[in-house]
Amino acid sequence: MERHFELELQKLNRRVIKMGNLVAFQVHNAFDALLRGDVELAEQIIENDRKVDKLDTKIDKLCQRIFALTQPVATDLRLIMSSLKMNNDLERMGDHAVTIAQKSEGVSEYRDIIDELHIDELVKMTDMIVNDVITILNTRNTAFVKDIFDLAQAIEEKAQGISAKIIEEMMHKTEVIVVATNLIVIITAIERLAGYSTNIAESIVFIVDGRIMKHKKKNFESPAGTSASVTETPAEPAPDQTGDPTSEATPSEG
Repeated sequence: MERHFELELQKLNRRVIKMGNLVAFQVHNAFDALLRGDVELAEQIIENDRKVDKLDTKIDKLCQRIFALTQPVATDLRLIMSSLKMNNDLERMGDHAVTIAQKSEGVSEYRDIIDELHIDELVKMTDMIVNDVITILNTRNTAFVKDIFDLAQAIEEKAQGISAKIIEEMMHKTEVIVVATNLIVIITAIERLAGYSTNIAESIVFIVDGRIMKHKKKNFESPAGTSASVTETPAEPAPDQTGDPTSEATPSEG
């Protein structure tokens, strides 16, 4: 029975990592579709959301089965509880990737506005935070979690600044209302991607260190009391987002 329990936990961990890789792949492609105006890629992202939903259901059912058939305690209980929460956060991130893909078609002919607002810079920052948090999900290296919170704060500030400029344009130029509305939805989705990334970082800290980070992000210090950039020295690289999102560091589910 104990061996079976360990195998179930290993399967759960693999599936959450697989979910993270898949969602990061979806987000990266959504940003690519937005900046390049690639309607075909956007449609592919929307279609692939079924894979995210299917994996979300499988993870939920696996957690329910573990709870029903065992009595997990301490570290194992933290892993299961956090896996449920991370799975929900990742599923929502997948939904926001779909939103960005859906709205990208409506702004594809307004490249000048996107460039003028420096949305590409916001996209780069958000793609980075998603990639970084998936790296931490794979490595469980909490030394870099503070950088996730700092980057999320920078993304929030930049997103709010861009949104303010868009609203100001809407007030003075009625002809841009439609594209501006689509851009507001996109910026909101991007901002929420950063927020869910910090949620996942909190969950990883809870798994590894048993610390509850909720409402304490601004005062967070790593166990070593230092901060480093997760993109500079990750313990191992995040999955290559140009290939199969489930092939890297993701053993078969068995």
